[in-house]
Amino acid sequence: MSTSPRVILVTGSNAGIGYELVHLLAAKPGNTVYLASRKEDSGREAVEKIKKEKNLDVKFVQLDITDTSSIDAAVAKITKDEGRLNVLVNNAGISEMSKPHSALQPDLSAIRNTLETNLFGLIQNTTAFLPLLRSSHKPDSAPSVILNVSTDMASNSFMASDKSPAFLHKVIAYNTSKAAANSYTISLARELKEEGIKVNAITPGFTTTKLNGYAPGGKTPEQGAQMMVDWCLLGPEGETGEFDSDLRFSILLRVLELGISVSVSHSRIFGRFCEYSDNHPR
Repeated sequence: MSTSPRVILVTGSNAGIGYELVHLLAAKPGNTVYLASRKEDSGREAVEKIKKEKNLDVKFVQLDITDTSSIDAAVAKITKDEGRLNVLVNNAGISEMSKPHSALQPDLSAIRNTLETNLFGLIQNTTAFLPLLRSSHKPDSAPSVILNVSTDMASNSFMASDKSPAFLHKVIAYNTSKAAANSYTISLARELKEEGIKVNAITPGFTTTKLNGYAPGGKTPEQGAQMMVDWCLLGPEGETGEFDSDLRFSILLRVLELGISVSVSHSRIFGRFCEYSDNHPR
């Protein structure tokens, strides 16, 4: 993990995991964190809430990743105010889980909606900010980072296994859009690897948020966000092209609890758990 001060943008961060991630990153010395929201009122309220409850200063930018004019305005604002962007967290997304649908009875409108935000929105937002990420990139000290928030349900190997509960297959709009976003993440990571820019996907695991209708029994949003922090602040030795899950995070926490030191070389060992978690999620 790099301790260099970063300018960080978290999309869709006025609530849920994104909101919690913003204040966790803002608590790190030197970081400038932008809370992005589609609705300006909601975003500014969230900024004030963080100031009131956490005594932290974060910045606001209006950003609708499905609207290219909104994206262009956000790029222009951050470029003007900061002159750089070190970390982009593509957290904004929709699920359409409240609409009944399945492979046999698809809701094409729901599928189009999720793809518009979770795939097309993610791609056009990333490509718009990429020039700023490239110009801010310091491969030897503070590499630029792109982190895409995903889900276990985007893992084709998991969903094809006997371990996936039947009800997970009843939300194909969300699953399909996120699986497609994972595919894009892999390709982007490969194309940017020579430049040293880090591109990864991460699933916080089952977390109780508005996205899933506040389904009971999951992690709190802050617990879900906590495992993302280090992935946002990767150093030159950090991994790229990985799909991380909370299984890997749990293993790392257990190692630290046992008092085993984790060196840079160990990161390659833990990298293997990304491959494992894709085939053997919880």
